[in-house]
Amino acid sequence: MSDITELHKALLGRILGAGATAPPQLRRAAFDNTGLDEPMATLIDKVAHRSYRVTDGDIAAARAAGLSEDQIFEIVVCAAVGQATRQYSGAMEVLAGLTEGQER
Repeated sequence: MSDITELHKALLGRILGAGATAPPQLRRAAFDNTGLDEPMATLIDKVAHRSYRVTDGDIAAARAAGLSEDQIFEIVVCAAVGQATRQYSGAMEVLAGLTEGQER
């Protein structure tokens, strides 16, 4: 396995594993960008697809929903890493398909 694969696995273990303040199921949902209720659904979708549109109001809404600053931070990190993982995986699949055609 490459170094990046090992580092990625370690990162996922760190953000999705034990030792965080946000509930594991909420961190996983943020990572996957699925199954979230409002206001988290809006915040996480913005983080994943339009991070430049995240506002103080989005963070305030998450805080009003009962999340602490630390929990919001953890969830936002999970969302960003989840989206980056999907983009990286997709790019690697495309590259694998391109190189597979060249090997023939």
